[in-house]
Amino acid sequence: MASEMHRITMDPAICGGRPCIRKTRVRVKDVLDLLAAGASAEEILGDYPYLERGDISAALEFAAQYLDHTILRPAA
Repeated sequence: MASEMHRITMDPAICGGRPCIRKTRVRVKDVLDLLAAGASAEEILGDYPYLERGDISAALEFAAQYLDHTILRPAA
């Protein structure tokens, strides 16, 4: 499966540099919130016709990579 991460952009001039879909003002968080609320990919694409299915995959991939970070704890 090919990565869709190229669809995620962070530009200080757009949404304060928060991760967005392809330089739009649709934040990764917006897509994730819709999915978490139970919206289907088809519903999201219907509400945001300028988004593509790969954009939704990119938001999920971004979240998965963001959450997979090492947590360093000081030695006891």
